[in-house]
Amino acid sequence: MSEQSKAALQVSAAQMHWAKPLERNLELTVKYIREAAALGSRVLLLPEACLTGYYFPYAIKLSRSAVLAALDEACKASAQAEIWSIVGSIRAWKDTFLNLAHVIDPAGSVTYEYAKVQLAGADERKYCSPGNKVALFKIDDILCTMSICRDGRHPELFRLPAMLGAKIFFQPSCSSENLEAVTWKRVAGRAQQAAGPKAYIHHVVANTVGQSPDGKESSSGQSFIRDCTGLPLAEAGYYEETLITGVLDLDKATGFYAKQSAQFPEFLRPHWQAMLEEVKARAGLNPEEV
Repeated sequence: MSEQSKAALQVSAAQMHWAKPLERNLELTVKYIREAAALGSRVLLLPEACLTGYYFPYAIKLSRSAVLAALDEACKASAQAEIWSIVGSIRAWKDTFLNLAHVIDPAGSVTYEYAKVQLAGADERKYCSPGNKVALFKIDDILCTMSICRDGRHPELFRLPAMLGAKIFFQPSCSSENLEAVTWKRVAGRAQQAAGPKAYIHHVVANTVGQSPDGKESSSGQSFIRDCTGLPLAEAGYYEETLITGVLDLDKATGFYAKQSAQFPEFLRPHWQAMLEEVKARAGLNPEEV
């Protein structure tokens, strides 16, 4: 990164359908990687399980080798575009599945992987096992964190990294629900709540749109890029597959609110410190080994 760009980072977030076949998902993933790079973004966030889709009757039938092959193609696309990308998959592991987010660097290598901790929905709880770490990783020299969809309802998963200096919270999501629940989410507040006012770090959400094949479920869309104050820099609508882009002021994201919690009340300070040490110790572990 140049000296001029160190205080700012342009990022993009893709909004995609959540219940389409792997081949179509991969084609659109590669398209968005190229488009984000053409716009000048350094990082592209794609939705939860963007490669396999989140529709479990289909996703659980995909072989581990097919999912890994799709991930390899996403890596090649990132290398060709010379951009960081965060893609997702539901992947078979032993006798279960993991809902994974994969961080791919501009050389096309997977540098970090995170497994969803707080499982959502009957199918996910039936087929998947929860992850067992808090995400902490670097994009270039910028400390970042992420969680997957429902994880974002559990603020410790981004506030602990903010205490450690993370500046950006990436949240790949698929807020699929029955139609009534999606309507309620849109009326009462978006599925993903802004992290900035709780931690003072930037927040990037890539969500899904569209209906399930049986027409019983939909997803709420509304992907966003939000400043650490919580104010929107870019937002997507309810229905369309699209790409949004914003520029993050890295110096502004101090993690102030989270760091204050680590200091006061004073009697909690040693307990926060113990948790932070555990977060650092586990952050780099392979999700398939924790």
